[in-house]
Amino acid sequence: MFGSLDISTSALVAQRSCLNIIAGNIANMHATRQADGTPTPYQRRVALLATGNPAAGPSAPGVHVQQVVKDPAPFRKVFEPDHPDAIQSGPEKGYVLYPNVDYTTEMVNALQ
Repeated sequence: MFGSLDISTSALVAQRSCLNIIAGNIANMHATRQADGTPTPYQRRVALLATGNPAAGPSAPGVHVQQVVKDPAPFRKVFEPDHPDAIQSGPEKGYVLYPNVDYTTEMVNALQ
């Protein structure tokens, strides 16, 4: 009986981690700078799930977050020449790079 509860618990823990990552993506969807002040937009994170439960052994049933990776999708470009982080020269002058986070996608992922 406890085996089935352990499997369910591992799934709930993995989903909680996924929801934390989704919440972080939504919270940073307008961040055009890193925490240290570098003008690089936030990059969306995605949780990769894997079978097994590392706490109970490699062959134990269950699921866990194997890795959190950054989404390689391109950043959104918005023309805002007065923004402090706007590109200053070249063919993309006046464009601001925003994170590759789509609110609708994040909300649909949260509903899973």
